[in-house]
Amino acid sequence: MSEFQLNAVPVLSRSTLDRAEDLRSDEQALKEGWAQAKLLRMNKRGQVRIEDGKVVLDEAVALGSAPAPETVFLGVDGDTHLWAVRDNDIEGTLTDLRAYGSTLDLDDFGTGLLSTAIALLNWHDKAHFSAGDGTPTTITNGGWSRTSESGHEEFPRIDPAVIVLIHDGGDRVLLARQHTWPQGLFSILAGFVEAGESLERCVEREMAEEVGVEVRDIRYLGSQPWPFPRSLMLGFTAVADPEQPLTFHDGEIAEAEWFTRAEVRQALAAGAWGTGDAAASRLLLPGSISIARTIVESWAAAS
Repeated sequence: MSEFQLNAVPVLSRSTLDRAEDLRSDEQALKEGWAQAKLLRMNKRGQVRIEDGKVVLDEAVALGSAPAPETVFLGVDGDTHLWAVRDNDIEGTLTDLRAYGSTLDLDDFGTGLLSTAIALLNWHDKAHFSAGDGTPTTITNGGWSRTSESGHEEFPRIDPAVIVLIHDGGDRVLLARQHTWPQGLFSILAGFVEAGESLERCVEREMAEEVGVEVRDIRYLGSQPWPFPRSLMLGFTAVADPEQPLTFHDGEIAEAEWFTRAEVRQALAAGAWGTGDAAASRLLLPGSISIARTIVESWAAAS
């Protein structure tokens, strides 16, 4: 079975957050909406406060009578404006977006709220000076841009990366483990797109660099934002000959192995890494928040 499609929308791509782009440049509307607005506080580790399994949103006016310069506008929930701010002093029960499926039971709205806040706040943390002229920048457009002293406007940076399921056109898939991962935890392969490079060429280059295999029949599957800190994951599938020797050229991969569809299905049934009976499994797979799991699940479900 060489052809398959995603059987579900990746978790972080399901956001139902209304970003209300038309309000970003309307300073008067943002000021008027502040009185009833809600505020998400997030520390530098991307953690937020939770109560009863839900993300806590504070009254925005607790921060001041008007939007503070360091706040970012996320969108609206009905008539309620939603903002976020970096707050490294928040206390209480904290968790982050990576805990999806264990600590948190987020709906599509909550997932979109957190992923947007993480991506924007991470960018602002590192964008205090203009890449164009080196002068200090200030937040503009409700946090969706920064403008330098000379008037140069810059926007949140997104780093595109390919993530690829390599299979043999039949019932085997190639999975790999990075050096920093625990024993038994495997996933599909990924790499960043370089300047002047097409997505397809990136798939060919990255797969050769990471595991030393030539791939063919490259097909696009779907995408997912990955705000850790600012990536966009572009999912692909490709076919490779399992008789090719595996070589690890870039130093990121500790080991790689061809697994059967039956082995993958068994690992999926055991749950994600760090949960349930998965710890006893020879093969551990990523959690549901990652597009990697959606791609693997879709391939495993094909027959």
